[in-house]
Amino acid sequence: MPTRTFEFVQLDVFTCTPLMGNSLAVFTDARGLTDKEMQALAREMNLSETTFILPREPAVEAREGKKVRIFTVEEELPFAGHPTLGTALYLHAAGSAVDQITLDLKVGKIPVRFSGDAKDTSRTRADGQVFGEMRQRDPEFGVVLRREEVARVIGVGVDDIASEWPCQVVSAGLPFAIVPFRDPQTLAGLKNNAAQSAKLLEGAGARFFYFLCLEPREGRLAARARMFFYGGEDPATGSAAGCAASWLAKYGLAKPDEQVVIHQGGEAGRPSEIFVRAKCEDGRVTDVRVGGYAIEILSGVVTL
Repeated sequence: MPTRTFEFVQLDVFTCTPLMGNSLAVFTDARGLTDKEMQALAREMNLSETTFILPREPAVEAREGKKVRIFTVEEELPFAGHPTLGTALYLHAAGSAVDQITLDLKVGKIPVRFSGDAKDTSRTRADGQVFGEMRQRDPEFGVVLRREEVARVIGVGVDDIASEWPCQVVSAGLPFAIVPFRDPQTLAGLKNNAAQSAKLLEGAGARFFYFLCLEPREGRLAARARMFFYGGEDPATGSAAGCAASWLAKYGLAKPDEQVVIHQGGEAGRPSEIFVRAKCEDGRVTDVRVGGYAIEILSGVVTL
């Protein structure tokens, strides 16, 4: 069998600073790779996610969007936030000089719009970096978890978890259990106990916890967040951030369409900023937006 080569780039997503944020490998033309090879390459990259772009005829892409598949080191995902945003920002930088790109994912079509920066969408950043914002699926609100049970399995006191709002499963493509903390220091000291958490999460229909603590900064609504998965900590979780935006809007912690910045990854040594907003009318949450920046840090070729 002849030698095959596949080009890839690596980006840091939800950051403007190299070696911060959440790393992502993007295979720029994955045509010819089997499912098994994509999974093996994701393990080889050893990042939280790797994406594979599958180019199609221009007329098909204009109608259906850019076909992209997302793999973790263990499995294919129907949707994930930082791979979606990072891949779209790569495509924009690679020559797709348009205001919006739609990615055709397993979960469906996800549009990503490009504009100025997160605080002033009328202009681009002075350094040329472009802000990307994806619109996620309208959320589904699932079961409410007992605060006492959540505290027990994650190893904190019950009063460390806020009682004013529910610990609830939310999905905007991938289900997460949102857990509101009272104090950012307690959140910062949290240790992962995957074994104890797994049974509760499975019974609730969630994949992972997303721990959240409101922390207003610089005159705007902000929050700190943490998410543990696959034996480690995720520096930035765009899919969970969309769930958090939905949760914040539903329970009135954020005004409709108010942009909230979520700070994640500090404890993992890779600080990230995720900009989220959502609308809520008559208790129904729609127009969930998750945005941020990305920066390319390396490129290479894999030979198979």
